[in-house]
Amino acid sequence: MRRRIAPGAVLWLLVGAAYLLLPLVATAIYSFKSNQTGTCCTLANYGEIIHDPAFWKSIRISFVLALETIVIALVLLVPTVYWVNLKLPRLRPVIGFLALIPFVVPPIVYVVGLLDVFRDTPDWFYAKPYGFLVAAYVILAFPYIYFALDAGFRAIDVHTLTEASQSLGASWRTTFGRVILPNIRGAALAGALLTLAIVMGEYTIAALATFDTFPVYIQYVNQNKGFPASALVLLSFGITWAAMVAIVLAGRGRTQAQVGGAR
Repeated sequence: MRRRIAPGAVLWLLVGAAYLLLPLVATAIYSFKSNQTGTCCTLANYGEIIHDPAFWKSIRISFVLALETIVIALVLLVPTVYWVNLKLPRLRPVIGFLALIPFVVPPIVYVVGLLDVFRDTPDWFYAKPYGFLVAAYVILAFPYIYFALDAGFRAIDVHTLTEASQSLGASWRTTFGRVILPNIRGAALAGALLTLAIVMGEYTIAALATFDTFPVYIQYVNQNKGFPASALVLLSFGITWAAMVAIVLAGRGRTQAQVGGAR
């Protein structure tokens, strides 16, 4: 017999869907209203945002920051988490505690401390978003990527996979690249998606450091324009989801290529 869904569960599902979708629906309605007359419907708000050079500049900066943060964080943490799970399990609580620090430190304290720490660094690092902000975002993304990777490594038998690979004559490099990485692809993608969402939505650090990232541009439009701000919100929502889908598809394609090469 097919199990019937309780009416209460359906009700809570509808309430949850309404809670998530109603703000988007309201934003969509306002995005099609004229900024001069307040009447519906027009695409002028979207055209105003799309033809604004600051929109594309801020999008480019935030996407480059996100990609740099993802690459650097994964390069640093994937080998670290692998080695900790393989050889140094006693360090897992220590690294887990360190990963919680970005959650505890208030953003204002965090950014002021980073500005003081990096004050004497070269201008190409301190005065450019691709230097200072990347360093800040790697620390900010540390807990999300670490816990995602740690869960992925603990879900597989790292010791057995490593020993089996090396018993067949594989080097450490081959073991790590051909055996371990394909098995933690899902965890790495989860960490990458979380990092992308964080960087695309992070406002405090970028604003206090006076860099024109995408969230800073959104706040500027929200303060100075009316209905175009609603259009910008929907555009940012769609762009972020498209970027997430692209990361997932890229990860799947690379994994299939690795499996095909291993055969």
